[in-house]
Amino acid sequence: MPATRRQFLGLTAAAGLSLVTGCSGRRPSATGPSSAGGLRLTAAPVRVDLAGRAVPTWGYGTVPGPEIRLRAGETLRVRLHNELPEDTTVHWHGLAPPNGMDGVPGITQDPVTPGTGFTYEFRTPIAGSFMYHAHVGMQLDRGLYGPLVVEPRREELSYDREYTLMLDDWRDGLDDHAGHGARDDAGHGTAAADPDPVDAVSFGGRSYPLLLVNGRPPEDPPVLEARPGDRVRLRVMNIAADTGFRFAVAGHRLTVTHADGMPVEPVVVDALRLGMGERYDVLVDAGQPGGVWQVGVQSEGRGGWGRALLRYAGSQASGAPAVAERPAELDGRLVSYEELVAQEPLSLPAGEPDRRYDLTLSGTQIGGQSYPDADPLVVTEGQWVRFTMRNTSAKWHPMHLHGHHFQVLTASGRGPVKDTVAVPARGGEVTFDFLATNPGRWLFHCHNHHHMEDGMLRLVEYEPRP
Repeated sequence: MPATRRQFLGLTAAAGLSLVTGCSGRRPSATGPSSAGGLRLTAAPVRVDLAGRAVPTWGYGTVPGPEIRLRAGETLRVRLHNELPEDTTVHWHGLAPPNGMDGVPGITQDPVTPGTGFTYEFRTPIAGSFMYHAHVGMQLDRGLYGPLVVEPRREELSYDREYTLMLDDWRDGLDDHAGHGARDDAGHGTAAADPDPVDAVSFGGRSYPLLLVNGRPPEDPPVLEARPGDRVRLRVMNIAADTGFRFAVAGHRLTVTHADGMPVEPVVVDALRLGMGERYDVLVDAGQPGGVWQVGVQSEGRGGWGRALLRYAGSQASGAPAVAERPAELDGRLVSYEELVAQEPLSLPAGEPDRRYDLTLSGTQIGGQSYPDADPLVVTEGQWVRFTMRNTSAKWHPMHLHGHHFQVLTASGRGPVKDTVAVPARGGEVTFDFLATNPGRWLFHCHNHHHMEDGMLRLVEYEPRP
């Protein structure tokens, strides 16, 4: 009898993988792709075209890097070659590989030095929308990232077209915004970000001159084609280093079907809020008679705007909305964790967790400690573990656990299964449970990469069984 997704959740798992150029629309094939030789990723200096201005950065050939697709149960096999002037690695965000394949230098593997390579190879039993990115310093903030889609063996959703949208904040290669220090809204360097208003939702304090969708600025947006009556699947991913986003499609509602790649009972909303590292799959019914519609991406808590276009077949480009035209849906109903119900919750035992950690998020500390001067969060293989996080700082913190999926505790008792969760500022609290079934040393950190570099990171460390 084939194993279910639920049985695989939290577990580590050759058929190969397939490469799809860019993040384009594509309906999965009936049999699934395969390539016995795997894929080669080369991390190297590249130039990216920002509406006619070519700027230098780093990437995997393109920004975003090539979309990797494979079927659940197949083996991901990627050879990384490093042509950068410094060490690098690749982390497979949202997957739960064996510890040695997680791509964290000094923790799970030796760094890949310039001129050398490393082969990542592991089974991917869980379908979903994931990402890959460098995990050395602020390399993710330069363009070393890409989408990774694991298709189910049997697709339960019915849709006609599919697009992956990677949302990013960008300053690399722009001379007037060089460097990665904090800046105020005018772009002037500051010792610290200005405090947020009490009611602001803000995930970071830096000012980025551009927001990109699939590597393209709002003046040169990607175009999503659809026919009237189509059902379109969007895989929306926040790969930004410092920016939370609000996402909406003018004239259309969003049916949320997956959170961080894991299926939920469908929920219809107007807009999404995505912390860094979060992903949502949504269905959009192309119910308008035609036209070109704004796909709006707005920064949370500060200025910033990105976009794509949804164009109905036969509509002319001249009918596109103005660059800064803001969909009214951005102010509509947002999806919340409380209303997301997992279709396949974790198989947690009855009773109470075996181990609990109550963690205060304050500034860029977790539990009053900053890495590397921080105690490990110790677990034992087979334990049911509960993390409760209370955020006393002014920033929302998207907290990401490597190597595991966890279940967010909500009133329904079947909250979403995720790998990254945004903890609201000024007293916000989130609790999640996970099963310690993937031995090793794993990162638990804020996915604001500036916060992580400041030490907002702890190690989840397995101890030997008694």
